[in-house]
Amino acid sequence: MAPSLATTRLRKEYVLLKKTPVDNIEAVPLENNILEWHYVIRGVEIYEGGFYHGKLVFPQEYPMKPPAVYMITPNGRFKPNTKLCLSMSDFHPETWNPMWSVGSILTGLYSFMNEDTPTTGSIEATDEERQELAATSLAFNCSLTNPTFRKVFPHLVELNEELQKKKLENATENLTLDQA
Repeated sequence: MAPSLATTRLRKEYVLLKKTPVDNIEAVPLENNILEWHYVIRGVEIYEGGFYHGKLVFPQEYPMKPPAVYMITPNGRFKPNTKLCLSMSDFHPETWNPMWSVGSILTGLYSFMNEDTPTTGSIEATDEERQELAATSLAFNCSLTNPTFRKVFPHLVELNEELQKKKLENATENLTLDQA
């Protein structure tokens, strides 16, 4: 069976993304399903320090039809595990442009994340709440309740383990200093 247009296109996009990564964004398809991609956006501005995991679910008709876009990590901007209403998502097939790619979709999401424009799937939160969520985002993603993240982004799981180890060492050191 010949690969579909969607499969062929997504394979090319994966090769391109590996060769020319998008700043602050990583995206990879699942090993067993090229129509489901997982991404991590590294937060900037109010989201500084955050690691935001989400997924893109492409239809068989891609690139003629847009993907569904989800944010999984609590972030204070988008409701977790909810399909997001964006001009480049399946909420608005009428505004979809087949020239858009995984990279341009995620760049658009990244940009929209730093705005306050309301949309289906968006929520309101204070800057402080967003900063607290940023601080806990990597640990949330790496929890045992998120096996897909752990499998797809093992280098970030390793980073989280290193950060947790440093926190523990600092806490132990501070406790020792307090007792002295």
